[in-house]
Parts: sequence; C-alpha cells; structure tokens
Amino acid sequence: MYKNSTKYDVLVVGAGHAGAESALAAARMGLKTCIFTINLDNIAQMSCNPAIGGLAKGHLVKEIDALGGEMGKAADRTGIQFRMLNTKKGPAVHSLRVQSDKKEYQQYMKQVLENQPGLDIKQGIVEKLIIKKGKVCGIETNIGTIYEATCVVLTPGTFLNGLIHIGEASYPGGRNGELAAEKLSLALKAAGLRLGRLKTGTNPRINRNTIDFSKTEDQPGDKIPLPFSFETEKIDRPLVSCQIVYTNEATNAIIRKNIHRSPLYGGRIKGVGPRYCPSIEDKVMRFPEKTRHQIFLEPEALSTLEIYCNGLSTSLPLDVQYAFLRSIPALANVEIMRPGYAIEYDFVPPDQIKHTLETKAVKNLYLAGQINGTSGYEEAAAQGLIAGINAALRARGGKEEFVVGRSEGYVGVLIDDLVTKGTEEPYRMFTSRAEYRLVLRQDNADLRLTEYGFKFGLISKTRHERFKKKKEGITAVLLELGKTFLKATAENKIFVKNLNSSDFTERISLTELLRRPEIGIADLAGSIKAVAGLDARLKAEVLEQAEIQVKYEGYIKRQLEQIERFEEEEHIKITPGIDYKKVHGLSGEAVEKFKKILPESIGQARRISGIAPSDITAVLVYMKKTNNKH
Repeated sequence: MYKNSTKYDVLVVGAGHAGAESALAAARMGLKTCIFTINLDNIAQMSCNPAIGGLAKGHLVKEIDALGGEMGKAADRTGIQFRMLNTKKGPAVHSLRVQSDKKEYQQYMKQVLENQPGLDIKQGIVEKLIIKKGKVCGIETNIGTIYEATCVVLTPGTFLNGLIHIGEASYPGGRNGELAAEKLSLALKAAGLRLGRLKTGTNPRINRNTIDFSKTEDQPGDKIPLPFSFETEKIDRPLVSCQIVYTNEATNAIIRKNIHRSPLYGGRIKGVGPRYCPSIEDKVMRFPEKTRHQIFLEPEALSTLEIYCNGLSTSLPLDVQYAFLRSIPALANVEIMRPGYAIEYDFVPPDQIKHTLETKAVKNLYLAGQINGTSGYEEAAAQGLIAGINAALRARGGKEEFVVGRSEGYVGVLIDDLVTKGTEEPYRMFTSRAEYRLVLRQDNADLRLTEYGFKFGLISKTRHERFKKKKEGITAVLLELGKTFLKATAENKIFVKNLNSSDFTERISLTELLRRPEIGIADLAGSIKAVAGLDARLKAEVLEQAEIQVKYEGYIKRQLEQIERFEEEEHIKITPGIDYKKVHGLSGEAVEKFKKILPESIGQARRISGIAPSDITAVLVYMKKTNNKH
C-alpha cells in the first residue's frame, strides 16, 4: 500500500461530463483538486449521441455557462450543426441543440482539464472510500494507492458495476470496450447508502459510405447559428446536414419475430430504463398501431465515417440489428461499425442526498450525474458543477453552501426533483417540470445566474463587466421605450400602417406599440438611443431582452407573484432533528417519508409525493408549540 504525498482539497472520481465540470469548478475556485478516470483518452466521452442541448436540456447548458461552466463553450467550439428548437412557440420553450464533433469535443475538454491550474489528472480505478467518524477523507485505488482529500465527488456515470447486454451476450463494462467500476458499489453500501439498478441503451453506429443518401430526407441546421455560451461571439466552423429515414412494417415484423432474443424482453435486464427514450423494440411492442418510426442519421465527427442512428436504441443481437437496419431502403446495404447495446448500472436513489449534492450518510461526500439517477450529458454536467462548487466551499472550511432554487433555474428544478421526489427511472429534464418556465428562459440564464458564477470566481472580471453593461442597457431601453411617444402625425400613421398594425388617434408610447404582436423590437430599433454605444452582439442581446420583457410583461408579472408566494414557504425552515413520531396527526406513511427525505423547509416538505396539506399543517403546529416551549 502506498500513500500519495499530496493531500487534495477536492478529489473527483470520474471524468465524464459531471466529473469534468466538478473538477474545473473546484480548481477555478482555488482549491487543490484531482480528478480520476479509468482511461485518460476518454475524458468527456460522448458515449451516446454526440449532441449537446435539445428541449429543456439546452436551458441547462445555458445555465451551466452562466455559472462559469465549460459545456457551452465546448459545444460552440466543436459543433457541426446548430438548431434552435421550438421556434414556433414562445421564448420560454426555445431550446438550442448542437450536433458535436465527438472527437473534437473530447479533445477540447481534455485540453481544458490538462491546462487548468491547480488540477491534477490521474488514470486509475477507484475501489474504496476512506471514511472516518462519518466523514470521507480519501480514496483507495485498485493498485492500493491512497489519496487523501477533504472532499470527494463521485461521478462514475454508467461505470458503477456496469453490465453490457447485446442479445444473449452479457459482460461487465462501463461502456462498450471499457472496464466497469465493480468494487465501488460495495464501498458505497459499506458507507450506508442504498443502491438501485437502472438501465440505458445506445444506438448502432453505421458506415457513412454504405448509406444511400438519395433515399433520405435532408435535415439542415440553422443558416445563422446561435451559440450556447454568452462568451462566444460567433460560430465560425464547417457545418453539415443530418438526414432522416423511417422504419417500416418490415422493420417492425423483424423486431417482433426476434423479440424473445432481446435481453430486455427475455428478463435478463433487471434495471429500469428511460421512459422517454425507449429502445426500438420497446417502441414496436408498446405502440403496435404505429407503422413507422423516425430515425435521424447524425455524423459522429467530421473525421470519421461513423453515423449515429438516433432513435434506434437497441440491445437485440447483432444479426437482428443488421436485419432491421437493412429493411430501411436507404440502409439496404448498410454496414454496422459499432452495434447498439444496453447497459445496466448501479445508482444511489437520490433521496439520500442534500440539495448541495452531499450525501446524508457521509459528510463531505458528494454525488453527481447518473449515480443520482439522471440521464443525459446536460443533467450530469449541471450536477457536477453544483457538486464541485459545494465541495470547494466545504473544503475552504466555511459554512457557506450553494443551492439554486426552483425559481432560479432548471438546475434547481433538476436537483430539487431528485432530492424531494427521488426517481425510479433515469430522470430526464423537460420544460414541463419547471413550473416557473416563463421566467426560466434560456435567453435570460445569464441574468439569473451570472452573479453567482462571479461570486465564486468562475466568471472573469471582463465578462462580468460586459454582463453589467447588458443589465444597464436593458434597464435603459425599457425606460426609453416607456418615455418615448409617437404623435398621431400622418408620417407616424404611415409608419405604423407599413408594419401592418392598426391606426392610432392619440400619441402612443413605444412600449404600447411593442406590445402589439405584429410589431417587433427591430422595427423600433432606429428610434432607440440607449443602445447607441453598444457593440452589435451586446446591442442584439439587450434588444432581445427588452422585447421579451415588454411583450410578456403580464405573464411574467403573474409568475413573479407566484414565485414570491413559493419562496415564503421556502424560507420557513423545519427544525433540525425534529422527531416526526411526536407530531400529532401524521400518518405512519408521512412519518416515514419525512424521516427518509429530511426536508429542510416547509416548501420542500410540501413537494414530497404523497404528503397531504394536513401533514404540513401538523408539522407547522408542532414546530410552533415546541418553539414556544423554548
């Protein structure tokens, strides 16, 4: 046994999307940090689809960037197609999606980690946690090396006791072709944590040269791509189209005929899979009325022939994968380069963690990513960033903790859902999960969260100064719009008529004009003096925010009022160590749920599934009585 001479402030286990953000955050906050990975060549590997963002996930990426994380910058630097989704709907649900060059993304993140001051990178398999008096103080690797640390962040992804399934074949692995972390699960159990089992899957990768593109539908990206990062000035990269094909009745028949060979339907897979990203065999069996399913053919990188078949997640045997792929006209002669597979892995049911992502059972031990029951790169990265910030704050020795509230960001919704409700299937972010989504838009992520990033040293002074200019610009434009009036002159009437808007007989403010759906801020920009001194990009951002705030003012105001009522209950803290058995009127089920979740506020307690309003009243009455006694 060998003890490493350096004691770290923060030690991160796993260098996927959660681990990378966690380690970068801690190191950038000035803490001596170390990150462990099973393979140095696979840092920030895109195991599934090489894409960042998408519906609601794009919101998370914008928030990661607003807090000073790296994912948005990486996507901007390595994207090969940019598409803004949901543009026919309101700005609350607009979401950016970027198809990335898998190889470039991985190389970019590896270089960022390697060049980060204060961050050491080690290759090794972590097998044990060193815990003393209920507090983690280090780890031990498979070769018996001990590394001491004040805080440990675990981000093992699907490697935690991972088991890969392809048809009748099963073998241990964290990803196809990589070792699993088999003994770390035992260490977590020994630490007093409950484990569960989840399942996810990936799609076959096929050879571009064996696709008949004359039989596919083209899916181009946006002509003028918008970036994820608030620091990216413009996208200047080679961009490509993706293609669309469809399965058919022959495809469905092949899958139905061979369904007994699927480990999912044969009973060999015990873990629960993602409901919102089902395998192709699941789609065929659960929706027999559908004669076809849409498949997106997406390049893995500019430097490879591999094409990712998005929508064809499967664990059927290789011969069946060939058969159903070749039943699609455009893929009649296709060659598979990597087969699709399913993977089962251990996770820690997230009712065992706090909103800081520290475990309740072991002090200074933080969990982030798929170990908490989530799916997706974006959900993992968001958690990794929060865990890294909190581990760094704890390692500094202070009592400060960082929690993003449900009313502040999708990051807050994600973590609150996990902690308060738990999950029995891989959790995926949706806009519908955010009850305050009108104010949690991707376009205003910086306005909501940048001050936190600057406070923790994750946002540069230069960026913060620009951010302040933006805020000041928005305020100035809104003020000018309200104070600038058009008189009912013939010239102004013609101006308004040319915008296909109704006539006006008395003077009208620019704010009132902008509220009209047919009039946009661009129509009035020539009259707005407050943006005169701003560069083109900052001017566009300021005008965009001013327009949204004017057009949706009534809706936003109502939502802010809802948030105010919500936060009243969030600020009513539950007495630490309360004995719920002594609370008169609580059912046995409520007592067990309160003891399990240990809610910190009345607001959180109310969100626990199965807790009735009468239970909340009982707790409030009990706290009032006990507080009066003291």
